[in-house]
Amino acid sequence: MTDRLSIALAQINPTVGDLRGNLLRLRAARAAAAEAGADLLVGPELCISGYPPEDLVLKPDFLNAVAAAVGELAAETADGGPALLIGAPWREDPAAETPLRGKVYNAALLLDGGKVAAARYKYDLPNYGVFDEKRVFAAGPLPGPVSFRGVRLGVMVCEDMWTPEVTECLEESGAEILIVPNGSPFETDKLDERQQLAVRRVTESGLPLVYVNQVGGQDELVFDGASFVLNADCRLAGQLPAFAETLALSEWTRESDGWTCARADTVPPPEGLEATYRALMLGLHDYVRKSGFPGVVIGLSGGVDSALSAVIAADALGPEQVHCVMMPSPYTSAHSLEDAAELAQLNGLRLDEIAIQPAMQAFAGMLGPVFDALPPDTTEENIQARTRGITLMAISNKLGKMVLSTGNKSEMSVGYATLYGDMCGGFNVLKDVYKTTVYALCRWRNQQKPESALGPAGRVVPERILTKAPSAELKPDQTDQDSLPPYDELDDILTCLIEHEMSLAEIVGRGHAEAVVAKTWRMLENAEYKRRQAPPGVKITRRSFGRDRRYPIVNAFKGPL
Repeated sequence: MTDRLSIALAQINPTVGDLRGNLLRLRAARAAAAEAGADLLVGPELCISGYPPEDLVLKPDFLNAVAAAVGELAAETADGGPALLIGAPWREDPAAETPLRGKVYNAALLLDGGKVAAARYKYDLPNYGVFDEKRVFAAGPLPGPVSFRGVRLGVMVCEDMWTPEVTECLEESGAEILIVPNGSPFETDKLDERQQLAVRRVTESGLPLVYVNQVGGQDELVFDGASFVLNADCRLAGQLPAFAETLALSEWTRESDGWTCARADTVPPPEGLEATYRALMLGLHDYVRKSGFPGVVIGLSGGVDSALSAVIAADALGPEQVHCVMMPSPYTSAHSLEDAAELAQLNGLRLDEIAIQPAMQAFAGMLGPVFDALPPDTTEENIQARTRGITLMAISNKLGKMVLSTGNKSEMSVGYATLYGDMCGGFNVLKDVYKTTVYALCRWRNQQKPESALGPAGRVVPERILTKAPSAELKPDQTDQDSLPPYDELDDILTCLIEHEMSLAEIVGRGHAEAVVAKTWRMLENAEYKRRQAPPGVKITRRSFGRDRRYPIVNAFKGPL
């Protein structure tokens, strides 16, 4: 029986489907752990395949490739170095012709002595919000401890920590240290919730806990890392940085009342606007890089949304990878041209100007016989936005950079955007960011340069962009408030409707006019068909558009009668 144990926490950034690349990351982490003297390296949930693998799990060829990768990595543990506790989609019956003929589990695998020494399967499969693991995985049985070099490790995978049942089973069957591999996405204020749940499990069981979370962006999700260790007294023994790949060693000693982790480095996680900004940076960086784009192209309007999008892109990718294009129409104000130019200069961004009036005139001539002297309306406004979309896509096709669309959550909620126009793009970093938060992030970034940001320090958003009335500038003297309530009022109503599913009466009770709430509700529901065609974007709230919120497009219910 050993009285000492060294556990390395490998907070890595895997890519879904990149089995070779993920193996290289784990090998590098294992080499560093060996040099530090670790006995065991713990990786995040499904770190061999990347998380979430979604319907890749339904492909037999994918599962075969995962099994081969696990076997290759397991064989390397015959060298006497650290064992590995890693996550992978795992078939109990590898000979099954398809996953539907053999159960597939979300597994934590102990690789030691040149083989897969033990396997534990996720018991509590999440099936809410962005998670639909019951679609592709079978639920495992309640797990018993894994015996590792004289220590009984209680392994539970991610969601298994969120309810008490698995912890109770492990404690009753003799576990000594709880180890939790995770793929837990970022949401505002979620880190506190994770740690509070971990404290509950420690309190209930009297056992210390190791929590290893994935880091990095995957489609719309951002994993913030921030892995940690709690001792049995619920005190934090160590915390890894958020939003960064890290390897950290935890040193354990068996004492008369159980195992204790020596105090290690603790890096306080960012909070509030800083945490949101860094999540947006990481989400954009990984989407662009993992998808193989050399950079982004952005339509810069002189407004706050395109300004913040460009600043985040410069911080995430480097200013040299951000190509901005100003596309003035006859309704574009002089101050918009000036503000766009100043923003590009402050951030070191390339800015080209391409006037769209010739295209507007060409469309007017083309469509004149069909419109037959009908009065101008939003049709002509939308032609401007769509002309800009065509222009950006042409530049993207020619230069290979991805179009970054710039709409915010407030606009997408109520349909204040043009389909195939300003909604055009491959990704939208502000998709889950309300307009009021856009302004707050700009002001914060003018005062702070976040860690790992590649853009300049100091003011990056001109003050006039933050103080002038927002406008789409598609007709003379237009402002957003011609069509929408003030954004502070609108955003509160939208938060009530989207994040909290509150009734009309409850929202009116917060001080909003019933007519405004009802109109906002109708606009929200009527815009669903647009949102289904919008590009993906970084999730930062509890209820982002997409898999978090699933409403029918054909929907005649627009509020109470």
